[in-house]
Amino acid sequence: MTKQAVVLAAGKGTRMKSDLPKVLFEVCGRPLISYVIDALERAGVERIVVVVGYRADLVREALDGRNNLLFAQQTEQLGTGHAVMMCREALLGQTGPVLIVTGDSPLIQRSSIEKLLEEFSAGTPACLLGTLHKDDPTGLGRIVRDATGVFEGIVEEKEATPEQRAITEVNMSTYVFDTVELLGALEQLTDENRQREYYITDCPGILKREGKEVRALAVLQPCESLSVNTLEDLKIVEDEMRKQGH
Repeated sequence: MTKQAVVLAAGKGTRMKSDLPKVLFEVCGRPLISYVIDALERAGVERIVVVVGYRADLVREALDGRNNLLFAQQTEQLGTGHAVMMCREALLGQTGPVLIVTGDSPLIQRSSIEKLLEEFSAGTPACLLGTLHKDDPTGLGRIVRDATGVFEGIVEEKEATPEQRAITEVNMSTYVFDTVELLGALEQLTDENRQREYYITDCPGILKREGKEVRALAVLQPCESLSVNTLEDLKIVEDEMRKQGH
C-alpha cells in the first residue's frame, strides 16, 4: 500500500508583503516547504503531490531534483478543497492513505505523521484529523466531540457558540484520508459559503454524514501549531527551529 501525501503550496501569502510564494520564504536558510517534504519522506511517504498555483514555476524550480514528487496546478485560488480537487488525476486508481498538509508549516513532525499513519493502518477510518490542544485557540476551528468523546465536527470560530469557543482542541489542517473516500467526498464539496470557496474542512463532515468513520487524534505537538502567515510568524518559527537545532 503506497503512502501518499498532498502538500498545499499554491498560495501567494498576501500578508507577507512580497511577490515570493509563501512556501518559498526561508527559515534557517531553507524554504518552508522543504521541511514539510523532508518530514513526509522521513515518515515513509513514497508519493507526494504538490499543489502549486501562484508563481508555480518558482516552486517547481525550488523542488527540482527531489524524487517522488508530482505537481498539480491550481490556476484559481478557490479554497483548500479546490486545491485538493486539482489532485484528482494523480489520486485516481490509488488506494490506501493520503495525508493532506500545508506547505507553510515547517515544524510538522515526522513522529506525528508516523502516529497518524499507524493509527490509520490499525483500523479502516475514512478520515483521521491530526489535532492538538492549544491554551489559546483563538482564530482556529474547534474540534467538537459528543459526550463519549466521538468526533462530531469542526466548527469555525466565527460560527462557534460561547461553549464551543471554550474548546481547546483545534483543527490544524493535517489529515489522513482513505484515498477512495476522499475522492468521493470531493465530488460532493460545494462552495455554498460567504467566500464562495471549496474547503477541505467540509470533507470530514461529508464522510461522517454518510456513516463513515471519522476520528480526530490529538497527536500533534505544540510547535506544530506554528505556521507562517506574516513576517512576524516567520520570526517566531525561525526562533523555534533554532531551538530544535536546525
